[in-house]
Amino acid sequence: MKKLFIWCMLFAITIIHAQQDLTVQIVDAQTNAVVPSITISILNKSQNSSISQVSNSKGNVIFKNISSLDGYQINFLGNQEYAAQESKLFDIRSNQNAIIEIRLNKKSANELQEVLVTGKSNTKINRRDAEVSFELKAKEISEIPIEGRDITRVLYRLPNVTQATGFFPESPNVSINGANGLYTSYLIDGMDNNERFLGGQKFAITSGFAKDVTVLTSNFSAEYGLTGSGVIDVTTKSGSNTFTGESYFITRPGPAIDGKSSFAQRDLSGNQVKDGFARYQAGGAVGGAFVKDKTFYFFNFEHTTDVKDNLLNVPDLGIASTIRGTNTFDYFSAKIDQIWNPNFKSSLRANVGLVNIENQGGGLNGGVSFPSAGNSQLRNSALISLKNAYTIQQISAETNVQYSRFRWDYSNANNGPAPQVVVLNPNDETIAVLGNPGYNFDALENTIQLQQKFKYYTDKHTIKFGFGLISANHELLGGGNPNGNYTVKLTSDQINTLRTSGVGSSLNIEDIPSNALVTNYNVELRPAVFGTTQNVYSAYIEDLWSVNQKLNLVLGLRYDYDNLSKGGAEKGDFNNLAPRLNLNYKLNENSSLRGGYGIAFDKINYAIYSDALQQNTTSISYAKQLQQFIDLGILPSNTNINAITFNGNISANVASVPYLQGPSGASLQGQRENAFSNERRILNPNGYDNPYTHQFTLGYQTQINEDKLFFADFVHNRGENQFRLRNLNAAAAYTIDPNNVVIRTPEQADASRPIPISNSSATINGETLTGVARNVVVSETEGKSRYYALSLNLQKTRGLDNYAYRLNYTLSSLKNDTEDINFRASDSNNFGREWGPSINDRTHNLNGIFNYYPLKSTSVTLAGLLQSGQPINRIPLGFGTTDLNGDGASFGDSYVGNSDRFPGETRNNDRLPWSVNFDLGIQQKINLNANNSIEIRADIFNIFNAENLSGYSNNATQSNQIQGGSVASGLFTKRNAAPPRQFQFGVSYKF
Repeated sequence: MKKLFIWCMLFAITIIHAQQDLTVQIVDAQTNAVVPSITISILNKSQNSSISQVSNSKGNVIFKNISSLDGYQINFLGNQEYAAQESKLFDIRSNQNAIIEIRLNKKSANELQEVLVTGKSNTKINRRDAEVSFELKAKEISEIPIEGRDITRVLYRLPNVTQATGFFPESPNVSINGANGLYTSYLIDGMDNNERFLGGQKFAITSGFAKDVTVLTSNFSAEYGLTGSGVIDVTTKSGSNTFTGESYFITRPGPAIDGKSSFAQRDLSGNQVKDGFARYQAGGAVGGAFVKDKTFYFFNFEHTTDVKDNLLNVPDLGIASTIRGTNTFDYFSAKIDQIWNPNFKSSLRANVGLVNIENQGGGLNGGVSFPSAGNSQLRNSALISLKNAYTIQQISAETNVQYSRFRWDYSNANNGPAPQVVVLNPNDETIAVLGNPGYNFDALENTIQLQQKFKYYTDKHTIKFGFGLISANHELLGGGNPNGNYTVKLTSDQINTLRTSGVGSSLNIEDIPSNALVTNYNVELRPAVFGTTQNVYSAYIEDLWSVNQKLNLVLGLRYDYDNLSKGGAEKGDFNNLAPRLNLNYKLNENSSLRGGYGIAFDKINYAIYSDALQQNTTSISYAKQLQQFIDLGILPSNTNINAITFNGNISANVASVPYLQGPSGASLQGQRENAFSNERRILNPNGYDNPYTHQFTLGYQTQINEDKLFFADFVHNRGENQFRLRNLNAAAAYTIDPNNVVIRTPEQADASRPIPISNSSATINGETLTGVARNVVVSETEGKSRYYALSLNLQKTRGLDNYAYRLNYTLSSLKNDTEDINFRASDSNNFGREWGPSINDRTHNLNGIFNYYPLKSTSVTLAGLLQSGQPINRIPLGFGTTDLNGDGASFGDSYVGNSDRFPGETRNNDRLPWSVNFDLGIQQKINLNANNSIEIRADIFNIFNAENLSGYSNNATQSNQIQGGSVASGLFTKRNAAPPRQFQFGVSYKF
């Protein structure tokens, strides 16, 4: 019945991109009094649209549900009292509700009877609310040096936005207000673009399809939800009556001409590359009108190929060869807009992304994984939205539907299903990995988004309210290899035979001798696809109250419910009421104050729920262990064991099997009951409280003159209910004296657990059980964070000069006691000792963009980014182990809280050096005729070839943020660095 309802809704309704309204205030330039009964028009020549309305008793005209286009203009034809006037051109972005002012001059005040052009209609100053947001337009984006046309890499140029440190290579590379990049909300035309398993974009929006990009960093409208971090909303391009387009080619030659560095770099996906790297990009776009003034289209396609080399280096087999691989990225976007009449507009948008990231074998500095075990990571996405906006007298509305699909196959084996074989030499050294990656991770998400929005207008109030549903069906094929993983040990004679056979880098599992000694065989017992449907229900209401000509108050309330919050409880988190209260006070014609308070609830990443299913089991022994936790008071007395457990993935181990003849998983199901695990998970019997953030803002804005804007904002965010991991069977806390370090053995740590572990078993109520887990882990929502920031910004548009600039400085501090959904305390569950600077904390961030136009068709852009150092986590060094407390949870370079700290040190109490980076872009336009031109472009990144050990987008386990030894020791190991000087060249043809 539910599916029938959804499909009926899809058939019956259509959607609009987010509502855009423009309020124009008509004011007498001499008296500052509002002027009622004035007829003004809003014009857009690109689509030949014109709408006229009469100002109300408050001197306001509200243009409802206007399209998100560039090149709008306000026009007043004049009357007996006031002179004719028109504004300069301005743009409207997705979901913008701007307020601008037109100041009319009496005819007697103008000696010349001509149209007056005024710049007072600009929309730079936010005169509406306390929203802290920043915007980059397509022209600005095109001038800033950007690697690979990746639009996320331009966002670092905005206040309160920094390059993120993530926890896996493909982590989102944008951090807003220092928060984990997984919690940023990505939108396209106001519609959802978030992959919901972990976080980040489903479709990586391309710069050729983006009209502008807006980042909302604090105190945004109640219409926005499901993030306590920030919102990135991309407004897409539309066609016009004029046929236009472009084609382009870009190349990054790579190390051949780049600056030299001994460190690996990262490709556009976040994965490391080194030798032989080169990039080639090509694409194009066309836009125009199928029917003049009525039906418009815009199509965009962009392709990228990355070429990269790895080294396969196996001395035992006499192999030292280069293995070439490629990454490919294909993005197609299309948009059709239909204007039925001034009160009814439709839009259809489609985005398709195909991403293939190859792991071809070998390694950056040499490896033993052969091409036969090569695989590719697939990140494929599709979004389809159909849009309608309509206005009925005092009400404007939109009805929204979007379907999206995202597939993330992390280990798509090049050779298909096959066993994996790890080959050892007589010294137990690995000399080959063959056949298969050895595991599965193939996630699929199908999502429907439904929205209904309304706005009602009176003289003093704009009331908007709406509700929506995001329903995502998740499926995951995960776990070990159902075809089995073999570890074999070869004799010297067998290795010599392989060496002289001439098979070389083509070595595969069939080439290994059939009589090879199998030292271990491992096979997945449940190669099944499982998942659930995540439903998020939302509703909001908000009133923009124009108290008087100077003061606007915004009173809003939002509600969200996520059914995954139920976890292993009887009911979910139903109390997510989020008030939003803010004001905007006009000090004078050129300046205003803004301030406010709001609560923003965060989403629940599906990975939290999925991990609790995948790393779970329904074995009788595990149930007895959980019951013991209940009896000990560690789990609530009303815990329903059936509700918190699941028949997840588990592998069986068998020794001494014939090579490639190991038993199937189906024949080994009996091992599930008695298999000991180092770690298992459960669904939280208390459910999950949605994380949320208290957001406080206070800001001042002033228009210094027509082309200069200054603003300052103070932001304070207080994060609550943040996710982290609690170990129900944690070893007892162990205090280490920095002056007398005594290492606890794993056996001593295991004996101190609530349910002691000995010889891979536990004794519960006199019964020895092997089907238990050393660590039983549950996700909880008890973490906290505190963010403070002062942002100072000065912007100058080009105006009549030959230069423009953006300067911003942010002084900030972010501390927390959890970094990520997989963060755990370093010692027992003592999260109090984890309080410290966040992994993404920046104290100082100075950002500048300077545009210089020496000639009419030439632009030179210098972009500088100066950041103080990121935090360093100091881990043990010189003790023979990093696991000083013996709990087995110290994984060396892992950054999610598993590592022990160096004795006497606290988390993240040291800093990397400052990062200083300057990029240069030079662009020359050659006009062929009035409508055709060629643009030639060169970008130089890190022009001074600085070795920056901090401040760049990176994976924590590959960065310099983990260092051994104490702060006082000064020990420092360079693990990685930002890219050296790099070059990128491009040419485009525009018509």
